[in-house]
Amino acid sequence: MKKFLAALLALVMVLALAGCGGGGSDSGTTPPSGSGDAAPAGTGEKIDINVVAAQYGQNTTQWWADFQDAFNAEYENINLTVEVISWNDIATVVNTRVSNNQAPDILNIDVFAAYQDDGLLLPAEEYVSAETYAKFYPAFLEQSEVDGTIWAIPDLASARALYYNQDILTAAGVEVPTTWEELEAACAAIKAYNPDIYPWGIDMTTDEGQAAFAYYIWNNGGDFTDADGNWTLNSPENVEAIEYAIGLVEKGYTNTDPANETRYTLQDLFGAGQLAMMIGPNSIPTYVKTNGFEVNYATAPIPTNGGKESVSAGVMDRFMCFDNGHSPEKIEAIKTFFDYFYEDQRYSDWVLMEDFLPATSSGGEIVAAADERMAAWVDIVGSCKFYPTAKAEWDDVKQGVISVEQNALLGGNVQELLDALQSQIAG
Repeated sequence: MKKFLAALLALVMVLALAGCGGGGSDSGTTPPSGSGDAAPAGTGEKIDINVVAAQYGQNTTQWWADFQDAFNAEYENINLTVEVISWNDIATVVNTRVSNNQAPDILNIDVFAAYQDDGLLLPAEEYVSAETYAKFYPAFLEQSEVDGTIWAIPDLASARALYYNQDILTAAGVEVPTTWEELEAACAAIKAYNPDIYPWGIDMTTDEGQAAFAYYIWNNGGDFTDADGNWTLNSPENVEAIEYAIGLVEKGYTNTDPANETRYTLQDLFGAGQLAMMIGPNSIPTYVKTNGFEVNYATAPIPTNGGKESVSAGVMDRFMCFDNGHSPEKIEAIKTFFDYFYEDQRYSDWVLMEDFLPATSSGGEIVAAADERMAAWVDIVGSCKFYPTAKAEWDDVKQGVISVEQNALLGGNVQELLDALQSQIAG
């Protein structure tokens, strides 16, 4: 991770000198104000806490702004600053700050293991109160366990399923596909019915490319690792799965530019009736409603190769606390932050805002009661497969499988690309 961060920092500096850096404050490397440690006890000064949070959707920034105002109004001895950064930029921004010894106090992101491997994080039980810690689903906490210690806590989760436009499939005379063979036949029929409709959506961008990789390998009996935790990135099942996905693109059955068209582009196309089928999260209904789309859609299990059991991909994001030499007073302030965030009703409002799934049992009960449609998803998330994010190499694997997909889209040989990645990661 240290070598990776050093290389990343050098690259960022080169891009900045060349004038190629991203626009706007989200892509800067200067930490927000309020990044200092706690004030000395008895001085009367406020304790500063800074949080870097991922932007989940259109409502995230305003939700955190309101949260920050409400928290600061209630706790006059704490100065909370929350900075929301897009998923496209957050890893680069945070890693650059870490390289400059400017890590945030609290980070909300998907990965944690590389930071833990470098000794940068505090164990979760040191900065989370016992009452709040007891709320989390044990299976979620286990996703952040290394050597018997939990290093991050779950923020929220989502599950994935097949979304399909019922009107398009009916007009094309096809049933909802359950196998890869049926999927390809359905794509051909939809294309014949209306060549202006994209039958199938694929996102192999830096935003969701690792999810696409998971959809196909898991539903072909493959995986990132074997039962002993050894990397198996170039397994025959994985090679076959990615070759199948690339084949759908090459046959003209998908959106035209999967390396650059994110799931948000796909959701726009789906909502507008220009995309017949896509794999997406449980938050799509809110996205469709918020953007005023009128589409007759339904969900189904993700198609598999042959008779294999369909696997839903679960995605869990986290909060982690960097070991910045916090005073005892600051640790107590951080505990207060998490107690406030995970208060049952407030946390449920956060989850429901973007149609995500809760990581606490009490939150699950409230979410299921508040929205009957979400109750089934709350059950689904418990049986999802998750990325192997507790392994220190995950961050490099995540970027690596996306690179494999994008190079395969350009004509690269999938077997050779995955062999090279396996060699890089596992030696």
